[in-house]
Amino acid sequence: MSHEEHKKVGKHPRKQGVLEYIFESALWQTRFFVLLAVIFSMLGGIALFIVASVDIWGVVTMVFNTYLHHLHPEHFHEEIVGGLIGSVDLYLMAIVMFIFGFGLYELFISEIDVAKGGASRILEIHSLDQLKDKLAKVIVMVLVVSFFKRVLHTPYEGAMEMLYFAGSILALSIGLYFMHKGGDH
Repeated sequence: MSHEEHKKVGKHPRKQGVLEYIFESALWQTRFFVLLAVIFSMLGGIALFIVASVDIWGVVTMVFNTYLHHLHPEHFHEEIVGGLIGSVDLYLMAIVMFIFGFGLYELFISEIDVAKGGASRILEIHSLDQLKDKLAKVIVMVLVVSFFKRVLHTPYEGAMEMLYFAGSILALSIGLYFMHKGGDH
């Protein structure tokens, strides 16, 4: 193949020097530092799953103890719903950590061969844009859940506050609609 043919297909006919090869090999190997982010993302996700599960267990035991003693304290329902919504929030943040860890691994290290036979493709990441899109969607859901948890404990004293509440729910709904519409469904 002539020099001109190499230029057309984007290949260079020159030989790579030893120093260049050593430097490029070392540079390429530094991608394994991403494993630190992968490992600690997984550990963070596992920790969040454990904390959320313990929180739900606390809500469940509170409900059983309350009904076992025939009590019905003030704001009981708000406490239960708030505790459960808080746990869902933690689970969603754990999912963010998992998606981030899996995505980094697939982008920088290797495809996860074990996952290829599975039915779910949620953790398959082929580009940085795909990773950002998946993370953004879950983060938006975390924000939605956090919003509703805060709304649950907000006292409303007038019609204007209720109108703001309704407007914020409308804005949230419109945002979720466009986020879903823009996805690759």
